[in-house]
Amino acid sequence: MNPRRVLLKLSGEALAGANKTGFDEATVKEVARQVKISVDAGVEVGIVIGGGNFWRGRTSDAIDRPKADQIGMLATIMNCIYVSEIFRNAGMSTQILTPFECGSMTELFSKDRANRYFDEGKVVFFAGGTGHPYFSTDTGIALRAIEMEADYILLAKSIDGVYDSDPKTNPNAVKYEKISIQEVIEKQLGVIDLTASIMCMENKMPLAVFSLNEKDGIANAMQGKINGTIVTA
Repeated sequence: MNPRRVLLKLSGEALAGANKTGFDEATVKEVARQVKISVDAGVEVGIVIGGGNFWRGRTSDAIDRPKADQIGMLATIMNCIYVSEIFRNAGMSTQILTPFECGSMTELFSKDRANRYFDEGKVVFFAGGTGHPYFSTDTGIALRAIEMEADYILLAKSIDGVYDSDPKTNPNAVKYEKISIQEVIEKQLGVIDLTASIMCMENKMPLAVFSLNEKDGIANAMQGKINGTIVTA
């Protein structure tokens, strides 16, 4: 694969590192370094970041789900503001787009606007999910990748690919080098949530799953060198 445009999904927890909340600056700077390698090579990069380092709404029963999800959307915006600034300090031009107005902090998403920023060589951050409750950031990146006609979605995770069971609890878990999204759904492997999986399958959007901790894993994946699992659509 020699991608022209990719969308990268980062979890908020991964960016927090051992801190579990907030940010691990060294981790974010390392992500920026690798993304810059790809941007300098001509790859158009979009990024979606989860909000789990600030808020896990589904674990809260103190407020109803729509309000919890709204807090989660705002958490993704905070993450994108921070990470985009680290990227800017690393020498990249960035823009944050959201599905709802956030004053002067972001711009309202439209496909034409995002394409214009990609054409200008900017790293585009898609924050705020879909803008609606009950949809995860998995669904958000599936939607934006399909809209933006990305070549594939990159999922940087804490494990180095897709396994037939949890390798953290099963030492005999078998890693897939390649698997179809249909199999992922049927075997309930949980690569991304069901809504996002079906969207990718119906719109033929492939994914690549690899370890965030792999040396130059992001840079390699953005240039088509996947040392993980390719999920075909």
